[in-house]
Amino acid sequence: MTDLLIEQVNDEASLEDWRYVHNAIIPTHPLSLDEVRERSGRHRLEVVYLGDAPVGCSTVRPPTAEDPAATVIARILPAHRNQGFGTELYLRGLDHARALVAAAGSVGAETIETVVLASNTDGLRFAERHGFVEVERYVLEGDTVPYLTLRLA
Repeated sequence: MTDLLIEQVNDEASLEDWRYVHNAIIPTHPLSLDEVRERSGRHRLEVVYLGDAPVGCSTVRPPTAEDPAATVIARILPAHRNQGFGTELYLRGLDHARALVAAAGSVGAETIETVVLASNTDGLRFAERHGFVEVERYVLEGDTVPYLTLRLA
């Protein structure tokens, strides 16, 4: 994986690369550039590049008083799956989430979760292989495909 580069979103180009990957993997809920920009202020967003091409992205949501779980989401474009890129991205996100959980003692964070679109069977298998178990299903307003919330066991 010598050409693999993972970078935190920090400029317009990386915002657009993160958005491109997200929208390709979550076609039921495409995000605008403004929505991604807003998320980058609340969450840690990263893009994984193979050479110059974006092939994945991640989100780490910190725990809050309303939602005491840290959430790690790793997405890899289908043509680049099963090459270790998702694991690399996931492990980075997990390290960051664990640091957030440790620092959030007053918030009461105790768990790490992920969210997978139900139609993303590769993503669901990946999460289950890494020790996540389903705890909730929900459908966003106007959508028909559920999201699965999975908790690290």
